[in-house]
Amino acid sequence: MDSQTNKTPFRSILPFPRFLLHRLEKRENGDDDTEGDLLLLPLKLPSSQSVRLLVLRCSMALLSGTIGIEGSSSSSQATPQSVLPAKAGTSDPPTRRPMARPAFGTQGRPVQLLTNHFNVKFTKQDTVFYHYSVNITSHDKSDENSAHSKGFGRKVLDRLYQTYRLEFEGKEFAYDGEKSLFTVGPLPQNNFEFTVVLEDSSARATSGGPSGNSPGEGGQKWSRRSHFTRTFKVELNFAAKIPLKSIALALRGSESEDAQDALRIFDIILRQQQAKRGCLLVKQSFFDGNHVNFVDLGGGVSGCRGFHSSFRTTRGGLSLNMDVSTTMIITPGPVLDFLLANQNIQDRRRIDWVKAKRMLKNLRIMTRHTKMEFRITGLSEMPCNQQLFPLRVRNSHGETQTVDITVYDYFMKTHKMQLTWSAHMPCLDVGKPKRPNYLPIELCDLVSLQRYTKALSYQQRVSLVEKSRQKPLERIRVVTDAVKNSHYDEDPVLRSCGVYIDKQLTKLDGRVLSAPTLMVGNKEACVPCNGRWNFNQKILFHPIRIGQLWAIVNFSARCDLSYLSRELINCGRNKGIQIERPYTFFEEDREWLRSSPIVRVEKMFEKINTSFPDRPQFLLCVLPERKNSDIYGPWKKKNLLEVGIVTQCISPTKINDQYLTNVLLKINSKLGGINSLLAVEHPCSIPLINEIPTMILGMDVCHGPPGSSDFPSIAAVVGSRHWPLISRYRASVRTQSPKLETIDSLYKPGADGQDHGMIRELLLDFYQSSNARKPTQMIIFRDGVGESQFNEVLNVELNQIIKAFEHIGECEIPKFTVIVAQKKHHTKLFLAGAPENVPPGTVVDTTVVHPRHYDFYMCAHAGMIGTSRPIHYNVLLDEIGYSTDDLQKLVLALSYVNQRGTAAVSMVAPVCYAHLAAQQMSQFLKLEDFSDDAGRESIPELPRLHENVESSMFFC
Repeated sequence: MDSQTNKTPFRSILPFPRFLLHRLEKRENGDDDTEGDLLLLPLKLPSSQSVRLLVLRCSMALLSGTIGIEGSSSSSQATPQSVLPAKAGTSDPPTRRPMARPAFGTQGRPVQLLTNHFNVKFTKQDTVFYHYSVNITSHDKSDENSAHSKGFGRKVLDRLYQTYRLEFEGKEFAYDGEKSLFTVGPLPQNNFEFTVVLEDSSARATSGGPSGNSPGEGGQKWSRRSHFTRTFKVELNFAAKIPLKSIALALRGSESEDAQDALRIFDIILRQQQAKRGCLLVKQSFFDGNHVNFVDLGGGVSGCRGFHSSFRTTRGGLSLNMDVSTTMIITPGPVLDFLLANQNIQDRRRIDWVKAKRMLKNLRIMTRHTKMEFRITGLSEMPCNQQLFPLRVRNSHGETQTVDITVYDYFMKTHKMQLTWSAHMPCLDVGKPKRPNYLPIELCDLVSLQRYTKALSYQQRVSLVEKSRQKPLERIRVVTDAVKNSHYDEDPVLRSCGVYIDKQLTKLDGRVLSAPTLMVGNKEACVPCNGRWNFNQKILFHPIRIGQLWAIVNFSARCDLSYLSRELINCGRNKGIQIERPYTFFEEDREWLRSSPIVRVEKMFEKINTSFPDRPQFLLCVLPERKNSDIYGPWKKKNLLEVGIVTQCISPTKINDQYLTNVLLKINSKLGGINSLLAVEHPCSIPLINEIPTMILGMDVCHGPPGSSDFPSIAAVVGSRHWPLISRYRASVRTQSPKLETIDSLYKPGADGQDHGMIRELLLDFYQSSNARKPTQMIIFRDGVGESQFNEVLNVELNQIIKAFEHIGECEIPKFTVIVAQKKHHTKLFLAGAPENVPPGTVVDTTVVHPRHYDFYMCAHAGMIGTSRPIHYNVLLDEIGYSTDDLQKLVLALSYVNQRGTAAVSMVAPVCYAHLAAQQMSQFLKLEDFSDDAGRESIPELPRLHENVESSMFFC
């Protein structure tokens, strides 16, 4: 490769990114950890064709988002250098790979199920895909950005095929919209260079006017070229061959390097078909502009229902996974309607134009008078009837001269259009910085299918959930109709591969595991029914006692604190919790209601400090709003970090026994009590845990809200304590680089030679709470990673845990069982011939699981609303040696140890706890401190929890 080639952007097929050179160097040193996401060939490549094949795989992995790179928007970032595995020859274990399935589960009641996978047959397994790199350049430098803009490449390639069909010998192709094109069999030659001419009906100014020129203008005053032509050069270069038989090898459990590439090509074919229908493409989902699929979420935002589609290799063969998907879009329609809804006002005179300018920037609009589409770049500085721009006109002598005219007068005189309310509003600017182009707002409508990428408010999230839910039978109907109506079998590229897609959901066998028995107060057994239980006529297993040093703090004037106090004490007495009357009530002074949340909290604590003789044992805080109160973050920060007080926040709408019981469950857990235990915990008879000190970890990473690229990610790990119990946990939380999924603070050596990582904290707590026993086994549940990151879990994060053990002088490293729990997948399970959701405890480890890896789907909870989503558990490593049945029963049992409520949770409790801990600690960081222009170079560390609460289950 010459030096000139190396100067092209990294998303091009031909360049060789330097991070891939780093990967190759690692492989040469025997330390490559990229199998499964980046499929590399041997280092010494014999031919240019092999080089192209290598770069193809790298590029496809980059384009599909399965690996990260500097500057990439993918959340799967490159592994930080500080946590990369050491080179071969160090004390680190050899590279680990996900284990193969040892056996299938047999226990449980058989149940007949359906799944939203559709069987796929491909009769021409000898088919070979030919991959060609695509490079589009514009002859006009001003159009260079257009040549690389999203979706523009499809227009160019469609025109290319129409113009040069004979050169392709009529062969259809699949194009990914960016840098890759695929054909079934080869094109007549390896390299092509085409000239493509596009006609564009967009209006363009040809003189120094406008500020100017309006898209509807004609005649002598300005020039509009209805068929403005743009010329592009398109280069196609052969890159690699990808045999379809690689999929057949993968289905038989072989590790085929080409299988993932071939599956991606199938996915690209489906995406291309939807793109031709005008659908919005978001990763592997597509959304059309049919308003029937829109649900209004308020604030000018709508949920748009579409479909996810992807080909998957399973034990039952190749399948098409089709599922309902939802994305957020800007509600199409008049721009004014959007602004009023977005700012939650009804009077257009109250519009905040600073906020409006920020929201409208880069949105696309269509003009009513010309039906032309433009992108908003800003707003005019003056109202429409005052905003001047220079206009060139001819006088009576035929000479051209420039006059200043308002936008309002221009539309009235030239277009004979009488503007009404928009005359007194700013105009939309759809031009360039030095050549603005003004349009009155009342003539503009927002076009459909424009994604809304900012964070939703609490009310919008609630509305989305309520309006998007579907019962199982409805989802089955919608998904089946989508497959039938998509006519995938008619696609010429799929047809040439001999691909046929079944139109019916796949049938499979499942098993329903029995719910574990729980133990409550007085050693009474409690058998859950349909994934639920209650404390009616029961007391908690280990209730705490709350003395007089507690109080109720009220930030809401609507709550009767005396009534709340009496009812809480009575309910607690019935559950075994002895609660004394509160020391006092604290009402917020009205003079502070309009102050900032931090000031309000500080003023409240001034009252608390002057009233209490000693540090309160507990504070019950009444907030004015549920979920989204701006008091919550500052209040929690003050209590957990500064003063070390356990606190419970509530915002009651109806005070009854069920509500108060749920509140008391959280209070009891936070203060060190136990609500219920698994019956096998008392006395301990959990297989492989009761005799050997075993620590259970739950690990998760929470990222900042959408659109906040500089907001730190929060990593949380919870660890079990008081072995042999598996129901009590504590948390350790750290910040790390934004969007980084790999946890980099499990082991963190400092300048003082000490380990400041999270695992050390949890190990010391386990030792102190478990009668000076050290864990010799660890069961690790990791949430939030995809298949391409399994190797990082095994070879980066697990190595950090091992180093934490070594740092404290341990010679004997524990045995590990590592399980990844995935919630964000698209496999759904349905009862065959029944309208309700699958019963809690349903497990599937056949037909739709991986052909080789050790994975299973489990629906531990009772789906009461909508369609249940099973959790996909991937067992990457099992040194402890669980049988398949014992491991699945352990996973189910860990869904019943959640202390926050009286129902089984969908995912094992340790992972739920880690997610809650990360979310709560993220409240301590202010979003405005991490704006994109903050220029922050280092990630601020989270303050440590106060010693009085650091071992508590504060996250409950």
